[in-house]
Amino acid sequence: MRFLPVFLDLQSGKVLLVGAGDLARAKLRLLASAGARVRWFATDGDHDVRGLDDADAARIELAHGDPLAADLSGVIAILCAGAGDIGVAMSARAKAVGLPVNVMDDLVHSTFIFPAIVDRGDVVVAVGTGGTSPVVARRVRERIEAMLPARIGDLAGFIGNFRKSIHTRIPEFALRRRFWERVIDGPIGALVLAGRKDEAEKALQAIADPSAFAGANAQGKAEGKVTLVGAGPGDPDLLTIKALRALQDADVVFYDELVSAEILDRVRRDAARIAVGRRVGKPGIGQDAINKLLIEAAQSGQRAVRLKGGDPFIFGRGGEEIEALREAGIAYSVVPGITAGLGAAAQFEAPLTYRHEALRITFLTAHKARDAGNVDWSVLTDKKMTVVVYMGMTAARSIREGLLSAGRSPQTPVGVFARVTRPDAQAEVGTLEHLPALVAKIGGGPAILIIGDVVAHSAPWRQSNPSQMIAKLLEAAE
Repeated sequence: MRFLPVFLDLQSGKVLLVGAGDLARAKLRLLASAGARVRWFATDGDHDVRGLDDADAARIELAHGDPLAADLSGVIAILCAGAGDIGVAMSARAKAVGLPVNVMDDLVHSTFIFPAIVDRGDVVVAVGTGGTSPVVARRVRERIEAMLPARIGDLAGFIGNFRKSIHTRIPEFALRRRFWERVIDGPIGALVLAGRKDEAEKALQAIADPSAFAGANAQGKAEGKVTLVGAGPGDPDLLTIKALRALQDADVVFYDELVSAEILDRVRRDAARIAVGRRVGKPGIGQDAINKLLIEAAQSGQRAVRLKGGDPFIFGRGGEEIEALREAGIAYSVVPGITAGLGAAAQFEAPLTYRHEALRITFLTAHKARDAGNVDWSVLTDKKMTVVVYMGMTAARSIREGLLSAGRSPQTPVGVFARVTRPDAQAEVGTLEHLPALVAKIGGGPAILIIGDVVAHSAPWRQSNPSQMIAKLLEAAE
């Protein structure tokens, strides 16, 4: 993100507009709609302000002379549109005195840019692309326009009218936030969006105890809760709607090492973020310490999210955490996520089951060689069983030896699928006898190992072994 979206108070000073033609007039209309006071230097001498109502036109000062010599006192920003070479010179002058400047379609000489805007009165949404593609920004704006209720600005204004009185009645910030969330998400908010503001006001005024309405406990404090959220294998688009809602409602998020930065970007901006995960070979704070942090956060009235890669209940220790929460009397809920094995199967077209070929799936984990040594490999030799191994890169040699010694064929197809669903995802496929060599080709984890005939149906296998795939299909047809 090169440009930070900010909202400029145009009532605090004048905007200096330099330029001419339709480009300048378009910016003039935009500034006027925001209530700005504008000093306009029309570089072609044409100060035509037709199309603006009298109130907007009254806030426009029609300036003459050289804009490069203009008095900049009281000016809060400079905008150049259709100004030609004067725009570059004005940019240099603005930068010299520390004023924000925009030269239309010129990122090099601009210190701010205009976003695509969704205007709903008190609710304004700005969409930017860093100046690289206004058309993309406009398309995004169109989608937001279609999604946002027409009266969402009325809802913001409605809340603003009651904000001070509710602040007095609910001094605790966390509880006050929950009060407004319930207003917005409940019948009162629905009444405002339906245009029935008078009814909404009566309903809000009828709330005798706002703290109780917000869900305060017996001590009048916010009730804490823990939500275990599955972050999926890495692609933020694979988060469930329920997971996104939990991340936006959270006061604090305890996240694993494997949770991607793109997913952390979905967390509410002012929520605390605490890393509690660990990677193989690196120290971590320990499960008992994590449990303690979750309990303490909830006991302090916070809504805590335990954000885990994949799914909380598939090698995520979610069961241990809810057991600790249950014993401490903490309210909790679980939001499932797409586990990495399913993410790998989907991305690389490796069906974990296949009619007549793979009728069973086993998920197992093997952090280290000793973990692999504790596995009863004899139950995993069925040719019609797909074996999905989590965290098995360091134990690849032991996994191979365990399966081979138990009787699994060395020619069993295997796949090593790393960083699945992420932009840098990687796959290496081959046979069981070459599993350690395949792992060595992977440029770092996390990785999923899939072992079984289904790997021969995967896209990487088809690309690297087309003749074998054709023979397999012919064999199946017979």
